[in-house]
Amino acid sequence: MAQRGIVGVGLALPSVWKLIMRTEWIACHLGDVITLKRGYDLPQQSRIDGVVPIVSSSGISGCHNVPKVKGPGVVTGRYGTLGEVFFVPRDFWPLNTTLYVEDFKGNDQRFVAYFLRVLNLADRSGAAAVPGVNRNALHLLPVRKPPVRTQRKIAGILSAYDDLIENNTRRIKILEEMAQALYREWFVHFRFPGHEKVKMVASPIGPIPKGWELKRLDEVSQIVMGQSPKSEFYNERGEGLPFHQGVTNFGAHFPTHRVYCTAENRLAEEGDVLLSVRAPVGRINVANGRIVIGRGLCAVRSRLGHPCLLLFQLKDCFKEEDTMGGGTIFRAVTKDDVHKIELIQPEREFVGAFEGHCAPLMQQLANVTKKNNFLRRTRDLLLPKLISGEIDVSNFDTRM
Repeated sequence: MAQRGIVGVGLALPSVWKLIMRTEWIACHLGDVITLKRGYDLPQQSRIDGVVPIVSSSGISGCHNVPKVKGPGVVTGRYGTLGEVFFVPRDFWPLNTTLYVEDFKGNDQRFVAYFLRVLNLADRSGAAAVPGVNRNALHLLPVRKPPVRTQRKIAGILSAYDDLIENNTRRIKILEEMAQALYREWFVHFRFPGHEKVKMVASPIGPIPKGWELKRLDEVSQIVMGQSPKSEFYNERGEGLPFHQGVTNFGAHFPTHRVYCTAENRLAEEGDVLLSVRAPVGRINVANGRIVIGRGLCAVRSRLGHPCLLLFQLKDCFKEEDTMGGGTIFRAVTKDDVHKIELIQPEREFVGAFEGHCAPLMQQLANVTKKNNFLRRTRDLLLPKLISGEIDVSNFDTRM
């Protein structure tokens, strides 16, 4: 799990230097801590399905049948996504867009991954039209490293957070898969309770259960098309409401907030489906509070009090980004396009039953997501303080 560092090791405040000027912390160059090496080419046509992760500058991008490097390992982007650092616990294949640690020189592997994250490697890129990271230049970076026993304590603290985040992420995935599976069973395959006794009738999209009908999106929901305020109302100080122009800060389920807006123009309310109407068309998140939405988004709110059904219907409609319905490719969709989206409206009893099953799952998903956000913020605050030595771990018991 890659996170950009907050401060560089060589940029610590003067008061911090007093803390880290211990005799056991060694001033050296990065090349004295690790040796970086360029990754290896692996064309798509040469890849064979397997379980060995292929690591690109943006993380795991596929699998192969044989490894090139023995794990555990640490990889960072050389071209493309610069500054991202990935810890790989098993044998892997680093692509030629990356640098990987060829030699840890006796240092703790997990510590090295965290160590590299605070160096802001993206800032070390060249000035070429396609900037990249030069490993020889990185080897000359001045750093301070603690002894291995301290490295292990630091890595133990930080990896405890990462392990919790990973466990929660798996739980989030399971919760969504449970809700998605129920939706598809009832409203795609029409195997809802008692379906054996319900006759199928013809419709413009094929056979549907008798009593069910097709409805336009604007008939079953309130739709707010985004409109961008003037840039003078934007800020990153947290003043006003969160502002989202498009999908830049979309997460797996909920957006994260970076830009705020003091002009409350077009608003999404908590629980609204946020739908991207410009490339990539159809990417979906759920509003986790009141949000000002720009022209790249629209907010969709169920008129009938069925938010879970509406969410999964729209996800099904846009299961492939930039396509809608029968597979037509869109670079953008208009207000009329959104309003005319057709959705199946089941009989009320089945919708109510589905919401009763699904709503608790989605609430659990939201709660676990909030926990993960808190864990990430805490880890990211601790990361530079631990790596720089501002927080002393000499008395920390790793057996706790």
